[in-house]
Amino acid sequence: MHIADSHDLIRVHGARVNNLQDVSVEIPKRRLTVFTGVSGSGKSSLVFGTIASESQRMINETYSAFLQGFMPTLARPDVDVLDGLTTAIIVDQERMGADPRSTVGTATDANAMLRILFSKLGQPHIGSPQAFSFNVASISGAGAVTMERGGTKVKERREFSITGGMCPRCEGRGSISDFDLTQLYDDSKSLREGALTIPGYTMDGWYGRIYMGSGFLDPDKPIRSYTKKELHALLHKEATRIKVEGVNVTYEGLIPRIQKSMLSKDREGMQPHIRAFVDRAITFATCPECDGTRLSEGARSSKIAGITIADACRIQISDLAEWVSGLDEPSVKPLLGKLRHTLDSFVEIGLGYLSLDRPAGTLSGGEAQRTKMIRHLGSSLTDVTYVFDEPTIGLHPHDIQRMNDLLLRLRDKGNTVLVVEHKPETIAIADHVVDLGPGAGTDGGTVCFEGDVTGLRTSDTVTGKHFDDRASLKSEFRQATGALEIRGATANNLREVDVDVPLGVLCAVTGVAGSGKSSLIHGSIPAGAGVVSIDQSGIRGSRRSNPATYTGLLDPIRKAFAKANGVKPALFSANSEGACPTCNGAGVVYTDLGIMETVATTCEECEGKRFNASVLEYRFGGRDISEVLDMSVAQAEEFFGGGDARTPAAHKILERMDQVGLGYLRLGQPLTTLSGGERQRLKLATHMGDKGGVYVLDEPTTGLHLADVEQLLGLLDRLVDSGKSVIVIEHHQAVMAHADWIIDLGPGAGHDGGKVIFEGTPADLVASGKTLTAQHLADYVRA
Repeated sequence: MHIADSHDLIRVHGARVNNLQDVSVEIPKRRLTVFTGVSGSGKSSLVFGTIASESQRMINETYSAFLQGFMPTLARPDVDVLDGLTTAIIVDQERMGADPRSTVGTATDANAMLRILFSKLGQPHIGSPQAFSFNVASISGAGAVTMERGGTKVKERREFSITGGMCPRCEGRGSISDFDLTQLYDDSKSLREGALTIPGYTMDGWYGRIYMGSGFLDPDKPIRSYTKKELHALLHKEATRIKVEGVNVTYEGLIPRIQKSMLSKDREGMQPHIRAFVDRAITFATCPECDGTRLSEGARSSKIAGITIADACRIQISDLAEWVSGLDEPSVKPLLGKLRHTLDSFVEIGLGYLSLDRPAGTLSGGEAQRTKMIRHLGSSLTDVTYVFDEPTIGLHPHDIQRMNDLLLRLRDKGNTVLVVEHKPETIAIADHVVDLGPGAGTDGGTVCFEGDVTGLRTSDTVTGKHFDDRASLKSEFRQATGALEIRGATANNLREVDVDVPLGVLCAVTGVAGSGKSSLIHGSIPAGAGVVSIDQSGIRGSRRSNPATYTGLLDPIRKAFAKANGVKPALFSANSEGACPTCNGAGVVYTDLGIMETVATTCEECEGKRFNASVLEYRFGGRDISEVLDMSVAQAEEFFGGGDARTPAAHKILERMDQVGLGYLRLGQPLTTLSGGERQRLKLATHMGDKGGVYVLDEPTTGLHLADVEQLLGLLDRLVDSGKSVIVIEHHQAVMAHADWIIDLGPGAGHDGGKVIFEGTPADLVASGKTLTAQHLADYVRA
């Protein structure tokens, strides 16, 4: 054998990232390796945090120092030896950028190709590709330019114009905002009396001082007495440089300032109090000028075979693929071929029901991941490492086979495919399995099994024991105590759907991806009517956030410490007054070394405890605040449950966290170190405390191991038995089999779906055997 052919393994020795405990594995190249284990066992730490991270870091180091200055600086993972790495292409579950201007078309380059196509073939011809872009505004100008010719300065008049495709009314957003002025100010008060009711606009803050000292407004006159000129200055005045209290500042009317500071962000990315203000004060309506297409009149007038670019982006991708296939124009043949391939990839991967104008921020985690996969299908690259994070998320059992075929195709081209996965259907196709565990958090981080699927089945690991688990159909079903009536639902692809969702039971809403499940439940059940909705949106949090801050647990703990010691609660926050002055409450000191990785060293002052030394002298129940944050949920539950430290408010939150299986989490563990499944359950625990009689859960099994699904089903049962109504949008057959009632949507996705095709008990669904869900549920319970 040639020596170059001997490097056929990726060797990892002594990996200690997050909870990994000196893990050593050898992964075969050009094979499909699946990493299994309970949620939080260290799968992502090994695959993403160690192997993929080091591969990316080493590739970045091949670029010049100048280029590296523009790239994210990646730290070397905590590992002794990493050998045999190849270029890693990461396809993770991170939601796509939620910028309001980002759509499925712009994120996959399909829009860029369509714009070129219309600029070449569209009639009438209106300009270059940017004339069809809703992100480019049309501008024109003229003026004198001075240049040197032959040693003398010459002035010439020049004109320029750019034809863009942006709708001038909505500025390419597709919707316009209308302000409820009563929510911006109290017109019976003057500015000095605090008329402005916008969050952050206090009179002693900078905004208030700018408005009062601008000279455009009388600070002592009630707003209802303003002249038209003053009211225009308050609400609409364009940016103007002024001097207030000796400082040069920019004055701007309330409405343009709010549009720039608040409305430019995605709603989900706003702080809760800002989001509440925006929901209260601003209504969004479809732009009447472009009818939501975001495009100018010129861009909407140019057609190819009777279709405009707005029509092309609005129709379902599977239909658009057929239309592109019907175009035969030799002058743009390479472009048509690439566009056809991209659109066919959407269909092949099970996303043919989307449209190109769908905002990227509205895609679920599974849809976003599959959209990212599209650019890798048909790629000519070989001998690279593809890394997938639960690619079956959001997929109906019918679609999982399709995804498996794609993973095998990538492997068969000579690539190494690494997959973190919980679904037995995908684990079954692996060439090699690495099982981590045995538990989660500090109880995990070791390799429990390495080998093939047959060996895993017979192994004594948690995954091996549960691999062939099958939930059986219930013989007794709870009876509904009422119904949520949905009538004439037409959101997205729904077709005048009438359905009664039973209350007082566990109701599962099923159907292939894109059949209309989320549209029916999230889009048709009125929010706020006692409904607690837990969707798939990710938990946002920095390295300063932890389970205690996210769940609100830290508030009662701080108050208990403050009361016991007679001091302020703010002292017991590492993000506030109690922070260590050296590291500002981070616990580590970061040293930026330019193009090199940033060095993080444990703070010498507080020894990583994050708090000021004087704060750590205050004790409650015999512990200081840093010791409490270092406890696991289970330990803290016992600590706050009785004795001197009894705190009922804290105990209640800890009890909910333990119920969802997070008893091993440390209270002060940064949110950035939690796995997808742990974040999903943390979110569930937080919302379980909300007041409401109806719980809507969107795929709660996301990121959960087979062993954890059993615990989730027990939790759902307890919720229903306590008098709640639980509606679950789910693809997992165990949840379907356990439900009291099933509403199945379909029969297909997109315009082939949107209808209720079955209502009844799981047993009746299996007996009917007509729908795709029925067939897969029948196979599951009989297996």
